[in-house]
Amino acid sequence: MNFKIKIKPKISYYVSIFVCSVILFYFAYKGVVAYLIHKELYGGGLDTLVLLRASISGIMFLLILLFVQFIKIPDLKSHRTILRGVFIGWTSVFVILVIVNLSSIYFVILTCLVSFFSLITLFSLEDQIKDEKNTLTDKEIYLLQQLAKKK
Repeated sequence: MNFKIKIKPKISYYVSIFVCSVILFYFAYKGVVAYLIHKELYGGGLDTLVLLRASISGIMFLLILLFVQFIKIPDLKSHRTILRGVFIGWTSVFVILVIVNLSSIYFVILTCLVSFFSLITLFSLEDQIKDEKNTLTDKEIYLLQQLAKKK
């Protein structure tokens, strides 16, 4: 596929970080509110709902840290593998949200958009890898020039 749009993988990671941040803050807020309500009603302890929301927030925080580490990788083939996993992950979350809880339409739309954006980035990355194969690096050009001078 020849995509006219060239999207760098870093942009896809930034979009994923943004979506993870939205989910993190939403569930952290809901968890704190649920904790305060449970504390007022029952006088202490943790409810299953509070723990579940805190767990989701923690998972999103760890995913944000993981995406930050992915940004630092220079190799395009590694980005392709990572973006395949990111696309599968966001698509799985989207499908599960559609099946389980269609009433949270904002999360469904958000995960659908980030999944679609990851797919577009993946197709763009395939073209970038093909273009990279057909070009020489500066070091390869220098070595070829040095080889040509010897003959």
